[in-house]
Amino acid sequence: MNFAASLCRRLNIKELVTNVPVYRSTGDVSGEGLSLVFRRWATKKTAGSTKNGRDSKPKNLGVKKFGGERVIPGNIIVRQRGTRFHPGNYVGLGKDHTLFALKEGWVKFERNKLTGRKWVHVEPKEGHVLHPLFTDASASEPKVAV
Repeated sequence: MNFAASLCRRLNIKELVTNVPVYRSTGDVSGEGLSLVFRRWATKKTAGSTKNGRDSKPKNLGVKKFGGERVIPGNIIVRQRGTRFHPGNYVGLGKDHTLFALKEGWVKFERNKLTGRKWVHVEPKEGHVLHPLFTDASASEPKVAV
């Protein structure tokens, strides 16, 4: 067995540090004793942080059914933020401004020439149907008040 290995077994580090005087400045150093300074360095570098890696989920906005396409009730025609497109005949408006079909038919987009407002309509498969209240009014002769 090696002499250094046997010496290390007999003496532990704690005894070495407590029994040997440590000098702080060069003025304190006398002829006797040994100066020990223990320093410890990082064995690994710390990982740097990054500002990447965040993104919001896609909202999938836009026109889902274009002009002339066939729709059934409940089909989403446009998903939007705000009312870029306004609901027209047989088109409903959801709470998040989604436009959806109320009747079966074909999609029709229209733009008002004066205001520039865009409307979305559904042309019904069975044709336009009047509300029963209005059909009675249109069937009878209009009465003129005297």
